[in-house]
Amino acid sequence: MSWQIDSAHSLVEFSVRHMMISTVRGRFEKFDGAVDFDENDPTNAIIDIKIEAASINTNEPQRDGHLRSADFFDVENYPTMRFKSTRVAKVDGSHGRIIGDLTIKDVTKEVVLEATYAGVAKSPWGGSSVGASATTVINREDWGLTWNQALETGGVLVGKEIKIAIELELVKQELAIAEAVV
Repeated sequence: MSWQIDSAHSLVEFSVRHMMISTVRGRFEKFDGAVDFDENDPTNAIIDIKIEAASINTNEPQRDGHLRSADFFDVENYPTMRFKSTRVAKVDGSHGRIIGDLTIKDVTKEVVLEATYAGVAKSPWGGSSVGASATTVINREDWGLTWNQALETGGVLVGKEIKIAIELELVKQELAIAEAVV
């Protein structure tokens, strides 16, 4: 069954160390995708999410501009990032691992998302929604995001380790709606 991302109730966030002493957080404001999800067997899920790199927001316009530049995401040449699952492994009734390919700047690497399934709910308007959270940690340099600056006190300006946190609310695409459009 196909589920669409409810972008009003979903987010893709990240955090990274700054000057080795603090943490900067940000998010991507624009993303979409679909999930084929079998409520009876989540290991059959197929996830395909595209993120607009230019939608990065760290609440600091100058930093966001730098992140959009060729030093980092190079959004003019690589406007989207993509995650596409290759398999899902069940850990227990509400936890699993989503293994898939993350593509940033035409570099594709496998990542493992630690996922938590929050369950299914019926909306007041009769639709069905499902919630899930996922986290992972990547080394940004594996995707060619290598810009940095050495600090006078030792260390570097931007950490290599990026923590990613995803919250998704998915809305079931009812067959009746799809048939009415055809």
